[in-house]
Amino acid sequence: MRRQYGRNYHISCDSQHYSVPYTYAGQLLRVRVTSTAVTVFDGDQMICQHARRQGRKGQYSTDAAHAPARHRGIDGLWSRRWFTDRARGFGPATEAVIAGIIDRHAIEAQGYLDCQNILESLGKRNKQRLEAACQVLLDTGQGPGTYSTIKRIMAGIDSDARKPRTVTPAAVTRKPAEGPGPGTAVHVRSADHYRRGGQGVQG
Repeated sequence: MRRQYGRNYHISCDSQHYSVPYTYAGQLLRVRVTSTAVTVFDGDQMICQHARRQGRKGQYSTDAAHAPARHRGIDGLWSRRWFTDRARGFGPATEAVIAGIIDRHAIEAQGYLDCQNILESLGKRNKQRLEAACQVLLDTGQGPGTYSTIKRIMAGIDSDARKPRTVTPAAVTRKPAEGPGPGTAVHVRSADHYRRGGQGVQG
């Protein structure tokens, strides 16, 4: 099978990630998979080999020798600076979360794919909501940020925004009409009183 080499100098195969020397960035490489090994070729030349990862998806097999000495000096490769610079455009909370995701990995490149998914998939349509979700994550101390955690928080923010607002009745400012209080007798005059001009009729 053929696999495109990622900018985090890993290829994805069978839902796992395997490092390749960074000098092969952007190239289409051939991968041979057996029950025990993943071998990467450039044409007929073998580049590297990893023990095949089993079990939980998304695991990394990384050879430190495959990483560039200075990520930021390699044009086109993902790096810590590349992600934190992008995250800064969303806001300080997003930048802090992205930096935390990178920092929690022994080899920082293992966090690059998570960072890309968060910034590209979650933040592409609504930067403000991603920044708000990252701020909630920091304020509540829910642990290191993950794609799933941030997505769940964003969904909660979106749900709250769609709830109808409670309508508070306006205060009554019109002065109520004055009238007789309870228990007050009212004397109603007859029509004869008004025809005679009110004369001769006792109250």
